[in-house]
Amino acid sequence: MKAIWNNKVIAESTDIVNIEGNAYFPIESINTEYFKSSDTKSVCPWKGTASYYHLQMEGSENKDAAWLYQTPNKLAESITNRIAFWKGVEIIDD
Repeated sequence: MKAIWNNKVIAESTDIVNIEGNAYFPIESINTEYFKSSDTKSVCPWKGTASYYHLQMEGSENKDAAWLYQTPNKLAESITNRIAFWKGVEIIDD
């Protein structure tokens, strides 16, 4: 699968975990040059605390467009250090 924003591949992997309609990519599969840490956090009752990233490229920014659970709750261990996307990021199955 590929995650695409602004016509660029920002993540690509065959090792995807799907939860609640979101494709979670291994953190190692992202193109780090497009990611900038955000101070945003959110809490899911069953997954735990998520950290967010802004996407930046070619003068464009997509704030908090990616999130990651570094230490999720036990029920969500399968998404440890995996990143998912929203806000206009296209996920395609190649």
